Amino acid sequence: MTDSVKLNAAGKDLDLKVLSGSVGPDVIDIRKLYAQTGMFTYDPGFTSTASCDSAITYIDGDEGVLLHRGYPIGQLAEKSSFMEVCHLLLNGELPTKDELDKFSYTISRHTMLHEQLATFYRGFRRDAHPMAIMCGVVGALSAFYQDSADITDPQQRMIASHRLIAKMPTIAAMAYKYSIGQPFMSPKNNLSYTGNFLQMTFGVPAEEYVVNPVVEKAMDRIFILHADHEQNASTSTVRLAGSSGANPFACIAAGIACLWGPAHGGANEAALNMLREIGTVDRIPEYIARAKDKNDPFRLMGFGHRVYKNYDPRATVMQQTVREVLGELGVTDPVFDVAIALEEMALSDPYFIEKKLFPNVDFYSGVILSAIGFPTTMFTALFALARTVGWVAQWNEMISDPEQKIGRPRQLYTGPTQRDFVPLADRK
Repeated sequence: MTDSVKLNAAGKDLDLKVLSGSVGPDVIDIRKLYAQTGMFTYDPGFTSTASCDSAITYIDGDEGVLLHRGYPIGQLAEKSSFMEVCHLLLNGELPTKDELDKFSYTISRHTMLHEQLATFYRGFRRDAHPMAIMCGVVGALSAFYQDSADITDPQQRMIASHRLIAKMPTIAAMAYKYSIGQPFMSPKNNLSYTGNFLQMTFGVPAEEYVVNPVVEKAMDRIFILHADHEQNASTSTVRLAGSSGANPFACIAAGIACLWGPAHGGANEAALNMLREIGTVDRIPEYIARAKDKNDPFRLMGFGHRVYKNYDPRATVMQQTVREVLGELGVTDPVFDVAIALEEMALSDPYFIEKKLFPNVDFYSGVILSAIGFPTTMFTALFALARTVGWVAQWNEMISDPEQKIGRPRQLYTGPTQRDFVPLADRK
C-alpha cells in the first residue's frame, strides 16, 4: 500500500493521501482537490467514488462476498433470525440470548400504529400502489412520534429506529389489506417478527391464522438477504436526506421512494413478469437467443448485478429456499417450471458464463413471494420492510460521525454561458 499518489493538475504537483479500510480497495482522498486546483472529479453514477466510511456492510463483487459486520450473508441466512441480524446491524454485534430476548420484546411493543393512521389509509384510492401508501404513511409518522425526532439525542435516535423496524410490517400489511378491501389485522406480540407479519397480511378476523413454519422461515431469509447492501441508491438517498438534518421518518420515506424504481427495488417484479412472458419451458431457447442479440431490446431480468461480477451470494440461499417453498406448498404454476429450467440453461451457457450473468437474488425472491401468495405490487414493499433496518443503521452511523457534512455533489456544467436578459417585446 502507498501512503499517497501524485497528481499533476492545473500546473501543480499534488500529493493525495491514500486511505485504507479494514478490507477492500484503498481510496484516494480528494476532499481538498477543488481548493488546490479549482477542479472537480467527474463520476456519473458514483461508480468509482466512496461517499463515506462505514463499518456495517462489505461487498466484494468480483469474489461474490457480502458481509454484515464481518459475518458472511450465507451463514446469517442459514443460522440466524432476522431479529438477530437487526440487532447486529444496529449494534455491531450478534446478541446474546438475553440481549435478543430484550431486543425482540422492545420491537414487539412498537408494532401498533396510531389509530388515526387508519383514517390516513382511507384517503388513498383502493388501487393505489403499496409503495405510494408506504411513502405517505412512513413520512406521516413524524407527525405522530415527535418525541423521537431529535437527531442529536442518541436515545431518541434508537427509539425512532426501533419504531421504524417494528411498524414497517404493520404498515406494509395494512397497505395490502386496504388494496383488497379486507379489515386491518392487529399485531400479535406472541408471534415472531416474520410470523406476525404473515398473520397481519393473510389472516382474517373470522378464523385463527396458523403460520406455516416453512413459509415463515423463507420469509425470514428473504428479510435477512435484503436487510442491507452497502451504499446502494436507496441507502445513499437516506444518508443524503439525513445529512440535511431531516427527521428519521422523512429520511426513510425518501429511501422508500428511491427503492420504488424498477432498476432498484422493482427488479424482482420485473423478473417474475419476464418468466410469465416466456410462459413455457419450450420457449426458453428463443428468449435466450434474444438476450444474446445486441439488436434486440429484450434482457433477462434477474441476471447480473451492478456490483457482483460473480454469483450473488444471496442467490445461493434463495436457490435452496425456492425448492423448499414450492415443495411445501405443492405449487404447480408453469412459471416456476420456467424459472428452474431457465436457471439451469443459463448457468450452462458459455455466453452467460463469459459475461458473468448469473442469477441474482431478485430472480428467486419473486418466485418465492408469488408462491406464498403475494401480488407483484407487494414485492417492493416487502423489500422496503426488510431494508428498513439497513437504512436506520446507516442513518445512525452517519449522524454519529462528527465529520459529517450536508451532501452536496457538484456538476460538469454544459449549459449556456452568461447572457443578458432580453425584454419580451424584443425576443424573436
